[in-house]
Amino acid sequence: MSFWETITGSDLTRQWHRFDARARALPADHQAAWEQITVHLYPYADFTGRNLTPILDAALSLLEEAAADGQSAHEVFGDDIAGFCTALAGGAGARTYRDRWREQLNSNVARKLGRLGG
Repeated sequence: MSFWETITGSDLTRQWHRFDARARALPADHQAAWEQITVHLYPYADFTGRNLTPILDAALSLLEEAAADGQSAHEVFGDDIAGFCTALAGGAGARTYRDRWREQLNSNVARKLGRLGG
């Protein structure tokens, strides 16, 4: 990956286009599951989303294998796609972007208050 790709995110854009093309080739129920997976995993992304690319690739591969084996998305994930995504992201205590923003805000406020009070 070049410096330009890192700065602009063009490599990620190409990757997302490849994901979309792969997902469009899936049966309808698998496509719906893919949409739910992306929605539920998005909060675990960092600013660029680079940390989710390998996770999304693995989830999409699982959907492709299930479709090739004739399994429905429900057979693979059951009723809890959100729980599956939480497990993929590192479990129930995994930090989301909101957690990181909250920590940054609290740190900035504490630093400003420390300057004002000291």
